[in-house]
Amino acid sequence: METPSPSRLGLPNLWIRSLGIGLPLTIALLIGSQPSVYTQLQATTQAWFNPLAEPYRYPFNASLPRNRSAIPQLRQEIAFYQERIQKDAQRGLDYAALALTYLRMARTTGQGHWYLLAEQTAQQSLTHLPFDNADAQLVLARVAEAKHDFPGALRLAEQLPEREAIALAVTSHLAMGQLDEADQAATQLVDATLSANAFTLQALVQVAQGKPQEALQSFHYALEVEEPGELSNSARLRTTLGRFYYEQGRLELATDLYQEALRLLPGYQPALVNLAQVKLRQGQYNAADRLYQQAIAMSDTMPTLYQPTVLRGQAQIQKQRGNPAIANRLWQEAELLLRETVPTTPSTAQPSFGHQRELARLLLERGNPGDRTEAVALMQQEITLRRDAPTLATYAGALAATERWQEAQG
Repeated sequence: METPSPSRLGLPNLWIRSLGIGLPLTIALLIGSQPSVYTQLQATTQAWFNPLAEPYRYPFNASLPRNRSAIPQLRQEIAFYQERIQKDAQRGLDYAALALTYLRMARTTGQGHWYLLAEQTAQQSLTHLPFDNADAQLVLARVAEAKHDFPGALRLAEQLPEREAIALAVTSHLAMGQLDEADQAATQLVDATLSANAFTLQALVQVAQGKPQEALQSFHYALEVEEPGELSNSARLRTTLGRFYYEQGRLELATDLYQEALRLLPGYQPALVNLAQVKLRQGQYNAADRLYQQAIAMSDTMPTLYQPTVLRGQAQIQKQRGNPAIANRLWQEAELLLRETVPTTPSTAQPSFGHQRELARLLLERGNPGDRTEAVALMQQEITLRRDAPTLATYAGALAATERWQEAQG
């Protein structure tokens, strides 16, 4: 396989050779207001990582549109396909196209109801066109993944074209903690596509494997091969790389990457939330609060999947400012949002958009002793769905909070 040159990245050849990395290839973005398991890499990686200087800058500025929000165009596409379906309700391909547009809207806005619309519309498409309907199958697979039904996503992926199937295999196996399978799929995806998305997924797998040198190299290759016009992918890449540096304590680099993502997509919620967490970690509470407010303003009237994280961050700000009553109110608001989609008892848990892990984190960081047992129960259920590093770290934290030290160490 011919590998892309690192020349555009401005990396010295000696530095490249010193890494000793060959090329063989991940949410979701790593959003969370408490340090994850990746923080343990910081001490061993500080000496290796040179600043990115200019390579994180988007190289296709001449092609940037004046209006970079994808939402108006997505709304036009939704209206277009809805009108076609009203004229002929038997159009299976139009249902599939509409379902894909709903899925893109879900990813752009972070609003869960678009996922549900995408799922329902894909099912309608398959009713009218049960064969050779890869787009509808892809939507169902991606929605299953968003619901944390990873085995279901993998089953659906068997009916997809090869590249889509491999990409789903990477993220699903990674979420379940099946790192060998994720690594194999990531390598296949890089070999097949040499795309920015493939290298980004490869980097996330390598981070999970405890290979930060290789992960950084893969992130660099992702920057090398990105293409003009794919602003969402470019913003997502920089936000993911920014989170990688955040976990290493390289807050200035993380800030630069988040800000570049926001230059490409003003109001991009993952970048806003992650940048707010940098400011919170630096003790810049006013700046963090402004960023959280911007993230909320992007939600229109509908809550997003990021809103509980925003409220948790705002609660931490108020706690640091010595306002425990306001902090508790914000934690309660986040708790209500999370409990709307979390089963009332672990035994009835089903894959859903509710994040049991996020609720457990909230219960732990709020610090009420009575919450700790529930946090453990939530995480015992969550690890039946996900066994990635952040999930296992949260479970260990919950066990430690209940003084189950031996289990936490295991």
